[in-house]
Amino acid sequence: MNRINAIKRGNTLLKIFLISTAMFACYYIWDLFSNPFGFSGFRDSPVWFVVKILLIILAEAILFWIGIILVYINCNQLGIKWRVLGAVFGMVPIAHLILLGKIIKTADEEVKVETEKINLNASRKEQQICKTKYPILMVHGVFFRDFEHLNYWGRIPQELIDNGATIFYGEHNSASPVAASGEELAKRIKDIKAQTGCEKVNVIAHSKGGLDMRYAISKCGAYEDVASLTTINTPHRGCEFADFLLEKIPTAQKEAVARAYNAGAAKLGDINPDFIGAVTDLTHSACHKRNEEVPDREEVYYQSVGSIQTMPAAGRFPLNMSYNLVKFFDGRNDGLVGEESFPWGSDFKMLIPYGKRGISHGDMIDLNRENIKNFDVREFYVQLVSDLRQKGF
Repeated sequence: MNRINAIKRGNTLLKIFLISTAMFACYYIWDLFSNPFGFSGFRDSPVWFVVKILLIILAEAILFWIGIILVYINCNQLGIKWRVLGAVFGMVPIAHLILLGKIIKTADEEVKVETEKINLNASRKEQQICKTKYPILMVHGVFFRDFEHLNYWGRIPQELIDNGATIFYGEHNSASPVAASGEELAKRIKDIKAQTGCEKVNVIAHSKGGLDMRYAISKCGAYEDVASLTTINTPHRGCEFADFLLEKIPTAQKEAVARAYNAGAAKLGDINPDFIGAVTDLTHSACHKRNEEVPDREEVYYQSVGSIQTMPAAGRFPLNMSYNLVKFFDGRNDGLVGEESFPWGSDFKMLIPYGKRGISHGDMIDLNRENIKNFDVREFYVQLVSDLRQKGF
């Protein structure tokens, strides 16, 4: 709430700056043109006139800089793009007014959204609607790890905790074959059970994490420890564009990329990272073969979620680059995974695109911490976990 109040204060100062600057400008323009020999105040007392102008400029500068600093520091929705544009074009006439208007509007919208969310959570705090029977294990996808200060799941875990959930993370390698990741996750669940005394866990897994967990449940004995598995935008039937890339890219280039990635991943905590193995297990051919070898277990409740990105510009980098390639091979997609690959389990929910934007692979984990019009990703997960609670999990 302190951050939201800081945005409010900063935005109020910026609005006062705009209004007062416009008023002073209009007054002096009127004064200039209504007096054929120049400013009346300047004729009467040149020194006092200049002093007043300087005091006004100083006051306006103080209003602006305090306001813009408060907003820049606290307004998450500005992102890097608008901060950079504001800094670069801040002294360009007309452009600076347009950018300031955009900054004020963005800050106002964030205050509105976050205030509504704070009030909503306060109103249902006693209900603890995300307090499930079993704790929630959140499993990341490929090429990411769980870091304390750079959460893969953005603002989602805290929203779930605020509504009563107990959250754990997979903490497995960022890049390994499905079988290796599955073994890691099965062991991680055993550790959670030993730590908490819980009988089982509910798993929410994004992207490749869903494949890893299906393997852990079916092949690593985790069916005894998992009550439910919810997969989010998981390529259960693989990605045909991945088959194409692995086939067409020369071996030397693939190995060079793999060496560079594996070296970096090892420094960040991966044990024996395997870039090629991870990517290969995402191909359509690998998934088709594995689906025949990894049956679901009746002890576990399986459900899935998918979403669609409607155009390249709807996704942040690199999804804006991959969308058309994926579309060529896999049809409608979220920037990485085709829609036919999403469904798995007894229940499937496709999130329908709103307007021209849609919902990307990254949007589904709040990767960019972006408030998307007509799609509240945090509330989506609150309702998803609340539904698990109602089902007895």
